Parts: sequence; structure tokens; C-alpha cells
Amino acid sequence: MGPARAVPLAALRIAAVLLLLIVGFLLTPLGGRIPGTLVRRWSRWVVRAAGVRVRIDGGAAPEGGLLLVANHVSWLDIPLLAAVRPARMLAKSEIRDWPVAGWMTARSGALFIDRDRIRALPGTVARIAEALRAGDAVAVFPEGSTWCGRAQGHFRRAAFQAALDAGVPVQPVRLRYRAAQGTPDTAAAFVGADSLLTSVWRVVRARELVAEAEVREPIAPGSCPDRRSLAEAAQLSTGLGGVVRRRLPVRTGGGRA
Repeated sequence: MGPARAVPLAALRIAAVLLLLIVGFLLTPLGGRIPGTLVRRWSRWVVRAAGVRVRIDGGAAPEGGLLLVANHVSWLDIPLLAAVRPARMLAKSEIRDWPVAGWMTARSGALFIDRDRIRALPGTVARIAEALRAGDAVAVFPEGSTWCGRAQGHFRRAAFQAALDAGVPVQPVRLRYRAAQGTPDTAAAFVGADSLLTSVWRVVRARELVAEAEVREPIAPGSCPDRRSLAEAAQLSTGLGGVVRRRLPVRTGGGRA
């Protein structure tokens, strides 16, 4: 595709994504009355509208209360994970102050965590556990920041305590982005000095990008005695365990290369 066609197509993709997001958030007041299959389909459409193909492998995630955990690469991870199982997101508190996106995130039923206030952490864990006991799925990116997919972060343990307290399973999901020929592709990575707009523009201009979600075996309640071992089991399940990790420059907003 030549440059002359790439820009209009990219703009059309952004318009399509925005339209789907507007429709989705207009329907949020309906809450649980929207069938999960429709939410999954809408989530796939959001990713496809950005010009990215979707592939989900593995079995279906369990119903009922569930802690859904995945590695974190891109802003696309959110709709991609919702295509596996619709869930309430655990989001950093700064997102509340973002124009438009903050209001939309709050309205979607997201739970917020203030990463700079350690004393607030027990209250956040209690709110997650309460949502899990109520039968909700809660989606968490335990690395805490976005990584490019070639380097990885370490799974933080706090959210896993909520799963232990609520007695619900943990569902690990491995997220990857590849070129059409199957080689790893970092076009979707939201890292470095990128702004969200820069990252979105790079994705919608990418050619034949494929988003993969691999649903691993759920970790049953009681199979791990504490949050440390539970976090390690989930990290190993997503294929991130045993990796030599190095700290790299942090993007404004928390992502890493």
C-alpha cells in the first residue's frame, strides 16, 4: 500500500474505532443486561476496526467471579482481553483525570488503584475481592506498565490477594502481537516516549498486524497457598517466568521498552 492510500485508510480506521467506542459507552447503562457474547463481539470489532486481526486460542474462561490476568503490551490489550471475557478493569487512578477517556473508564465500571499511596492498597484489594465475590470478572495487568513484548515486567502480587480472599480462580492470558507471517511485531507496543495518539496512529497505519490472546488453564482456588506463589504461577502460565528482566527507560504514563 502506497503512502497516498495509507493516510486516508488510517484516518478511516480511527473514525471506525471512535464510532464503536461511542456506541459501546452509550450502552454501558444497560450493564449486565447486555449479553456477554455481544460484548465479546464488540471488543473484537474494536480491534478489527483498528486494522488488526484477532486470534484467540485456548478454551473459554470460567463463568462467575474470576481474576483475569495478562501481560501488558498495548492499549489494544483492553478490548482484546474483553474479547476473552468481559470484565471490570483495574485502572491506575491517573486515568480519571484524562479528558473524555477518564469519564468513559469510570462509567464502564472500572476499579481504580492509586499506585503512589501504599496505605490505600488494602482498600483497593478489598474492593476487588468484593467484586469477585459478587460474581464479576476483574481484569488486571499485574506488570503495572506496558512492555514491548520482547522485554517483560514482574507480576505484582496485590490483586492476587483479592482472588485468594474471594476464593475465585485466576485466568492467565498471554497477549502477543505479530506480523502476518508470524514474526513478533512491536508496532502495537505503547512504550518509550509515545503519547497515546502517536501509538494509535502507528497501529492504524500498520499492515497485516495480528493480535493473539492465548487462554491458558485457569488456576483453581486453593491450589496456591499465598499471593506470592499465586502470582508466580500466573506469570509462569503466561510464559513470562524465568526471563532475565532489565529495567529500561520509562514512558510518561508508565510503559517500558
